[in-house]
Amino acid sequence: MRLPRPRSLAGQLFAMQVVLVAVVVAGYAMFTYLNDREQAETSARQRATAVARTIAVSSSVREAIASPDPSALLQPYAERVRRDTGVTFVTIMDPRGIRWTHPEPDRIGRPFVGHIGPAQRGETFHETYTGTLGPSVRVVTPVHDGGRIVGLVSAGIAVERISAEVRRQMAVLLAVAGGAVVLGGLGTYVVNARLRRHTHGMNATELSRMHAYHQATLHAVREGLVMLDGQRRVALINDGARELLGLTGREVVGLGVAELELPAPLTGALLASEPRVDEVHLTDDRVVVVNTSPVSVGDRRGTVVTLRDHTELQALAGELDSVRGFAEALRSQAHEAANRLHTVVSLIELGREREAVEFATAELELAQALTDQVVTAVSEPVLSALLLGKAAQANERGVELVLTGDSSVDDGLLPPDLTARDLVTVLGNLIDNALDAAADATADAAADGPAADAGGAGRAARVTVTVRACERELLLRVADSGPGVDPETAGEVFRRGWSTKAAGPAGRGLGLALVRQTVRRHGGTVELARAASGGAEFTVRLPLRAAEVTA
Repeated sequence: MRLPRPRSLAGQLFAMQVVLVAVVVAGYAMFTYLNDREQAETSARQRATAVARTIAVSSSVREAIASPDPSALLQPYAERVRRDTGVTFVTIMDPRGIRWTHPEPDRIGRPFVGHIGPAQRGETFHETYTGTLGPSVRVVTPVHDGGRIVGLVSAGIAVERISAEVRRQMAVLLAVAGGAVVLGGLGTYVVNARLRRHTHGMNATELSRMHAYHQATLHAVREGLVMLDGQRRVALINDGARELLGLTGREVVGLGVAELELPAPLTGALLASEPRVDEVHLTDDRVVVVNTSPVSVGDRRGTVVTLRDHTELQALAGELDSVRGFAEALRSQAHEAANRLHTVVSLIELGREREAVEFATAELELAQALTDQVVTAVSEPVLSALLLGKAAQANERGVELVLTGDSSVDDGLLPPDLTARDLVTVLGNLIDNALDAAADATADAAADGPAADAGGAGRAARVTVTVRACERELLLRVADSGPGVDPETAGEVFRRGWSTKAAGPAGRGLGLALVRQTVRRHGGTVELARAASGGAEFTVRLPLRAAEVTA
């Protein structure tokens, strides 16, 4: 048997609020009823007291009492006062309690029904008593004449009359209370209808479960998620986004995007009104892919931002490019080696053994000379392997890669936090850019024809590399024989997306930005200057611990 679905949160609140309003109104009505009844009795007592005392101090009453037939004079007077004041009865009696007046004349001469003892002692008192006219609130007061008590006066108002007045007031009160309940119910219904729309008719358990799932999902995913409101303030951010944007430990909810102190291009992407798809941006220590999507829910507008960590993938892509370049260089060298081997074999077959040996050893000496120079100067295996690989690539592209004579880095010198991947990122990207610049300059000169060749005669495509550990720092310098960098754009070369190419594959323009990011992360500096050959010269300085630098 399927259990009934619990009432929605809005329905529960509606029922609770209606009951609460009804209880409050009922309580107020009961309090008002009791208070009004008490006030009515007090008012009746005060009115009866005023009437009785006024009659008791009247000189005409004293004169009538002293007359031979007091009833003949006092009965008309008492009835007139009763009608004028609205009390139920006015009874004037002798000190023993024998009536001189009564609303029912046949009861005149009979004893007063009620207590008169305090009045006989000269006191005015009140009580609620059931007499000949039914229950009433009555007051009894003495009539003094020359210091003597010559009579008693009692004025009273029937309880039924008081109750009738209270019932009339209660009818009005119930009408007001009913109106309050109806208005409160309508207001509660309107508020809860709005709440029902916002909660989608879910009950408290479902909302709690959804919130728990939401929080678990939000903080479990590695990808970053940021919700911005219409004023571009952070409305929600998960742990992944805090880590990718370097905001861990900061309370950023409610801050504007401009207050997050992110790189300018990334801030611009988050502030843009149009969607951004798979844009690559750099933070201080990461490469992130940014997607933004404007959203609208009812009258609320905002932006959903998703962030993916591209740092590892970018590093792997750089390594893959290097491996691909090495493979191409090896393929080219294998092809050249095959040609040379065929030449050696042919010379031997022709009986020219001496020429064959000279030809083979000359090529080996040239290749071994470069290898010996690199290995001798740079015993750090990552750097030496990178330089040898880049030298092969340079040779394939017709560019001469030269390692300066003052280069020197011993094995084990690099600090543990300067990983091989970071080293490849910095030096590899600088050499790649230099090779591009040198090769492109040579190709452009060749395309311009003989005049250009004459003007640039003797200017070979060359990339000069310096790798040296000195004065507690690792110095990496790469200079090329290309056209150099326009001074007007020198400040933009490290910006993401900057490139001398008019167009290129996705990801072009990240190399130098990654170099600066990596250098900054290790507390170093990178500078751009004009090389002696006229091209660009990049100098990177990375700090080393004092104990890691040998004399």
